[in-house]
Amino acid sequence: MAYHPFRHLGLKFLSIALAVLIWLLVADQRAVERTVRAPLEFHNVPEGLELVNDPPETVEVRVRGTSSVLARLLPSEVVGVLNLQAARPGTRLFHLLTDEVRVPYGVQVAQVTPATIPLSFEKSGSRIVPVVPAVEGEPAPGYVAGRITSEPAVVEVVGPASLLTDLKTATTEPVSIEKATHPVRDTVTIGVANDNLRLRQAASAIVTVEIAPVAAERVMSEVGVQPVNVPEGRTVVVTPASVRLVVRGPKARVDELQDTAFAPHVDVTGLKPGHMTLPVKVTTIASDIEVVRIEPESVRVTIK
Repeated sequence: MAYHPFRHLGLKFLSIALAVLIWLLVADQRAVERTVRAPLEFHNVPEGLELVNDPPETVEVRVRGTSSVLARLLPSEVVGVLNLQAARPGTRLFHLLTDEVRVPYGVQVAQVTPATIPLSFEKSGSRIVPVVPAVEGEPAPGYVAGRITSEPAVVEVVGPASLLTDLKTATTEPVSIEKATHPVRDTVTIGVANDNLRLRQAASAIVTVEIAPVAAERVMSEVGVQPVNVPEGRTVVVTPASVRLVVRGPKARVDELQDTAFAPHVDVTGLKPGHMTLPVKVTTIASDIEVVRIEPESVRVTIK
């Protein structure tokens, strides 16, 4: 039979293409190495112990595999796992072995740096401390911040026993009272300033900040004293006929006060004619105004 070089030409080209493809695939399977930064996880921390130093968050891992596999490798797929089951109080050295690094199928761990990690442990403790809310800003002009309360008033904090010794209070997210004219009430998260301490249970606080007008004092001079309950047919002479009043209240209200807002008086109910000394009493027509002092506190009264 005669040889025909172009017989089955399509199959011959297909065979060549497959051979080239197989060669490329095989050539791409050569082993390569690559270094990645892997997060470090801590497993099996014994109950009652706290990790107190700042361990590295990542380790350097040298991985080996085919170039195609490593090209698809994501940093999150490599994780160092440190077993702390044997931890005790004090500083201990822990070895991170290559077989303690999680990697996907087809990837091998060639080296871990650092291979030994020092960790310090301390016994756990707890402490109940008051919550002191953080407040920021200033009330509106003419107003002042008053009493600040938190609900709950106390929380339980846990962590290394030595750090709890110096802990005095827990705090909150800031509560703004900027330009406030009325009490401010807000729900905010409770926390502690030291990152190595934490709340036993995550909690929020209802913080209330009282806002009140700025208090001011004012002297009211020569305010007349009037006798009250004078018997029919009698006359009463008061000496001195006026007193000096020191009053306190919201500044805006105090500044606009008139003498008529007060009624200094002496009560002569049932008294007989003669001379006597009686205390001066003051009635105000403003509920938010307080009379701090009356000068003099008593006057001479003559009943005729």
